[in-house]
Amino acid sequence: MLQVNFIRENKDLIIKRLAKRNADFTTTIQQVLELDESRRKTQQDLDNILAESNLLAKQIGELFKEGKTDEANSLKAKTAELKEKSNLLKDQQNQLQEELNKNLYLIPNVPNELVPNGKTDADNEVVFENKLQVSLDSNNQLPHWELTKKYDLIDFELGVKITGAGFPVYKGKGAKLQRALINFFLNEAEKQGYQEIIPPLMVNEASGYGTGQLPDKEGQMYYVNEDDMYLIPTAEVPITNIYRDVILKEEDFPIKNVGYTPCFRREAGSYGKDVRGLNRLHQFDKVEIVQIQHPEKSYETLEAMVEQVKSLLNQLGLPYRIVRLCGGDLGFTSAMTYDFEVFSAAQEKWLEVSSVSNFENFQANRLKCRYKDKDGKTQLVHTLNGSALALPRIMAALLENNQTNEGINIPDVLLPFTGFNLIK
Repeated sequence: MLQVNFIRENKDLIIKRLAKRNADFTTTIQQVLELDESRRKTQQDLDNILAESNLLAKQIGELFKEGKTDEANSLKAKTAELKEKSNLLKDQQNQLQEELNKNLYLIPNVPNELVPNGKTDADNEVVFENKLQVSLDSNNQLPHWELTKKYDLIDFELGVKITGAGFPVYKGKGAKLQRALINFFLNEAEKQGYQEIIPPLMVNEASGYGTGQLPDKEGQMYYVNEDDMYLIPTAEVPITNIYRDVILKEEDFPIKNVGYTPCFRREAGSYGKDVRGLNRLHQFDKVEIVQIQHPEKSYETLEAMVEQVKSLLNQLGLPYRIVRLCGGDLGFTSAMTYDFEVFSAAQEKWLEVSSVSNFENFQANRLKCRYKDKDGKTQLVHTLNGSALALPRIMAALLENNQTNEGINIPDVLLPFTGFNLIK
């Protein structure tokens, strides 16, 4: 959520930057400023009444001491009137604050100046591509949904029977390969100084608002009505909310957490060939890296997190590219995002496997996650996260790109976790 002071001081710049998202937020921003002006005026009136009430209280005390009871009681009647006015102003203040928050929740984060203009993912900017080539002969060009059936690795039909489409069942070496990837990603994060977290898989409404999934993505999350809780769409939500309503010290930076969790997404509106097999699921596994960082170092940290994800893909031997998302494809809470896409030789398409984002202080303002600077002033932190990595499409690319006449080769870095180097 944007800070009102920031909007007040940078109105034109914010409107211009938000235009990168192909939307005009002028009206909403103007409403925010008008509501804030009314709220501040109401607060001033409240402060004046409080000051007057305090003055009257002193006068009443002195009058009673002097034995002037009638005059004191007359002033007490006036303080009762002031109290009634004060209560009315407090109600008005609460209503204004509630309306202000509703409008602030509608405004997305301001894109960084480096975010390219564009409307869809077709307008994203490719900033890096490794030159690894994968060539499959005509006998080995099966998509992963056929490979998993051939080698009995994943049963999509069984998942439909048990739950529904988008909930696959991993079996045998398929399950072990999945676990191997999780362990590999966690171990690599630990080497980079991340502390592992095993968070809850359900969060309350406050956590959803804290990281920006609510109200923006309410329809995309699974909701447990009886308990008023949400299944997590990513480990980002519970891990980042660890720091909700926390005041940190400068020496605490950087805070680095990593967590493996299942993730749950309704994926409402998804259809067609892009949902086949592992390409788009309702339940999937992901290792997430989260950092809480000093504002002056957040973009340096963003680049370091990008390098970390690059290292994982290099070690797995997968062809990939990095794109900087354009304004029209940028997530609601992000100021800048890099997406990683691996190339599937069998499907002949790029598959997104990671998003690494800097939210600047947008989430922190909702979370009230702050730190005290050297002068003792309280400031908002910057938050960042990234997939390192999301497993379904990594699994898909590994199976498709490494198929041979003998079977499916396993990358060397995974052998300590799998115990086998070939699926046959």
